[in-house]
Amino acid sequence: MTPVTPSATVSRAKMTAWRCGRYQLGLDRVHLMGVLNVTPDSFSDGGRYADPQAALAHALQMIDEGATIIDVGGESTRPGAPPVTADEELGRVLPVLRALRDLPVAVSIDTSEPLVMQAALDLGAAIINDVRALRRTGALEVACSSPDCGVVLMHMAGEPATMQRDPNYGDVLGEVLDWLVQRRDSVAAAGIAPERIALDPGFGFGKTHGHNRELLAGLGELHALGHPVLVGLSRKSTLGELTGRPVTQRLPASLAAALIAAQRGAHIVRVHDVGATRDALAVWQSVAGSGRGAPAAGVGNQPEESPG
Repeated sequence: MTPVTPSATVSRAKMTAWRCGRYQLGLDRVHLMGVLNVTPDSFSDGGRYADPQAALAHALQMIDEGATIIDVGGESTRPGAPPVTADEELGRVLPVLRALRDLPVAVSIDTSEPLVMQAALDLGAAIINDVRALRRTGALEVACSSPDCGVVLMHMAGEPATMQRDPNYGDVLGEVLDWLVQRRDSVAAAGIAPERIALDPGFGFGKTHGHNRELLAGLGELHALGHPVLVGLSRKSTLGELTGRPVTQRLPASLAAALIAAQRGAHIVRVHDVGATRDALAVWQSVAGSGRGAPAAGVGNQPEESPG
């Protein structure tokens, strides 16, 4: 693995919170990002929350269970998924985003499309979660135009339609780490403050099951870069390959993956099953005594808002 130079590393001592719009998400605990897909073809829950009121009810349920971020997505990025037009994506997410405007937690938009990013920010979204790491034309400009939104830079080899066709790495952990450092540096050079940037190794995005296991085992290397680390393993096919379970029966494996990620330094865990994950993390944190775990019950599960 290529070593990361000190100049490319943000001091962890200075990174106590992830800045996301009016929210400051403290890095002394694990945050739960609740998945809210408003697509007809997502691998796990496609079509269930396309209605704005159903989406709002589910978002409120996830917040009650401990989510500090709600991640709204209008385009499936499952392996083999066909692309959608910007108009199609906007038609799916805008009614839902309007319904979520008054939520007491940060709303994230899961998109690579600049028009969708801008519309979501205009409707109060605090985070851009981009599987293409702001590489689509115009995306970086939209993120830079916001003075304080959080951004998630994810590693993906190829495109969703083709990314699982024989992905190949010499050293998957080293290559993903180096790519994320280079992309982080490019985004920071464009004017996005380091405290706004989170990094995601992209489990399942252009990786074999073996690659995913290597990345999870070595997640601490990514944590050492000093940025918030986001992981998304919930219900994914790697867990099905390991257990032989269909997507509807992968909760125990998803909980195990979330705990391993937290133990290796993940700050944000993107999950479908918020309440169960919160409980598992609470038990782990009580034993580990590390000061990092699931949000506390009640008002403690709300992210801190910045003054003003």
